[in-house]
Amino acid sequence: MLWGAYALADGVLALWAAISGKGAEIASRWWLAVVGIAGILAGLLTFGLPGTAMQVLLIFISSWAIVIGAMQIWGAIQLRKEIEGEWLLIVSGLLSIAYGIILIVQPSAGALALVWLIGWYAILLGVDYVALAVRLRKYKSA
Repeated sequence: MLWGAYALADGVLALWAAISGKGAEIASRWWLAVVGIAGILAGLLTFGLPGTAMQVLLIFISSWAIVIGAMQIWGAIQLRKEIEGEWLLIVSGLLSIAYGIILIVQPSAGALALVWLIGWYAILLGVDYVALAVRLRKYKSA
């Protein structure tokens, strides 16, 4: 349920960011809207199907991570001429894709392994996002 809340909140915030972007249009934000919709759907499916077997939940989580990773890489490619440090967004995309693939390849790893994967994923992604935020600070919109 905690992961469902995270995915839902992440999706809502990503969709809000895609819709309410301020300032000049630097690049298309459709990829951010896709990330938001994927997060909202993953969160709602998690809450709507609480009795779902761990296998199906793993498919939800891994698919969500792979979609988000692909969209982050796409977004970084779109922004490469506009910002410095787009490679950090690519790294977060690759981490998301790797996380999703690991969950698909090793579904029998068990709940404890999933908790460790989620923890490391969150830590690595958080560090990457902080580094990206520091690099993007100079691009404040007026």
